[in-house]
Amino acid sequence: MSGQGILIEGLSKRYGEGDTAVLALKNVNMRVAPGEVVGLIGPSGSGKSTLLKCLGAVIDPTAGRMMLGDEVIYDDGWKVRDLRALRRDKIGFVFQAPYLIPFLDVTDNVALLPMLAGVSNDQARARALALLAALDVQHRAQAMPSQLSGGEQQRVAIARGLVNRPPVILADEPTAPLDSQRALAVIRILNDMARRYQTAIIVVTHDEKIIPTFKRIYHIRDGVTHEEAGEGRGFD
Repeated sequence: MSGQGILIEGLSKRYGEGDTAVLALKNVNMRVAPGEVVGLIGPSGSGKSTLLKCLGAVIDPTAGRMMLGDEVIYDDGWKVRDLRALRRDKIGFVFQAPYLIPFLDVTDNVALLPMLAGVSNDQARARALALLAALDVQHRAQAMPSQLSGGEQQRVAIARGLVNRPPVILADEPTAPLDSQRALAVIRILNDMARRYQTAIIVVTHDEKIIPTFKRIYHIRDGVTHEEAGEGRGFD
């Protein structure tokens, strides 16, 4: 997982045409190094979700350049033929809700993605169990999602996001439903995993409990990003 991490240059996204066009992103520039966790904050409607969807290859940008790991994925057009494989192999997603599959146990929830990518069942399960151990939920490996606490479910979701060893993780409000202690625990885990696996992580958040933990923050307002130094407390 070497390379550039996340590099965004001159990214724009326009919805509509002519007089009704809305420019949701305006020449966005962003860089997240391998092993780094960066916060992305801004008011509702500022462009956070649009930026994440562009970076996650969910919607098409209008212009600009994006690089994930050591691969240019977009340069005024997609440079990757199979966007589904890109999302599966290069990008880990962690959402506000864990979205675990209710009829699969914890291990199979995590192992499913590598299995879909062609990894053997045994290897996928071994990889899943190693991540569950790293996240201190290995004792819940055979539990069903309904048997887990909220914090345990989020740890499993993080394991699932990391299991294909992507160079990038996009975390969208991952601590919103959690109390202060659990929210800080999740951010500590993301920092630990970033360092351990040299993953570049963007955390979109409104959560004032975790904003002081970031060393770097991007504010987005009216589709434009502004970088500033964060407090970076508690994770050295």
